[in-house]
Amino acid sequence: MTTTVLAVDDSRTMRQMLEHCLKGAGFNVVLAEDGADGLEKLAANDPKVIITDINMPVMDGFEFIEAVRGGDNKSRLPILVLTTESDAAKKERARNAGATGWIVKPFDPEKLIGAVKRVMP
Repeated sequence: MTTTVLAVDDSRTMRQMLEHCLKGAGFNVVLAEDGADGLEKLAANDPKVIITDINMPVMDGFEFIEAVRGGDNKSRLPILVLTTESDAAKKERARNAGATGWIVKPFDPEKLIGAVKRVMP
């Protein structure tokens, strides 16, 4: 059975890179372009892991994480933050919102796959 990963990022290039990397490792990938789109895709799919950017229009990553954690059935899903941000205060805010881990862009494909596998239920 293939594990589904929901990847949320406003950059089309980054979504394509994530899709290529994750599909190459055997994952099913669902893509979303911002947090609001991510919540819609989350409701329509059954991902086991979420990867999200922080800086996005419409609904940013912090709001997205808080919305996922506030939901009924998805609140325990592992959420990896993938961002250019490395600020300690933002990491702390993401952790407080419910993020499971933090990966800085540009990402190393092997490390990303390793992180996804480590947090998978």
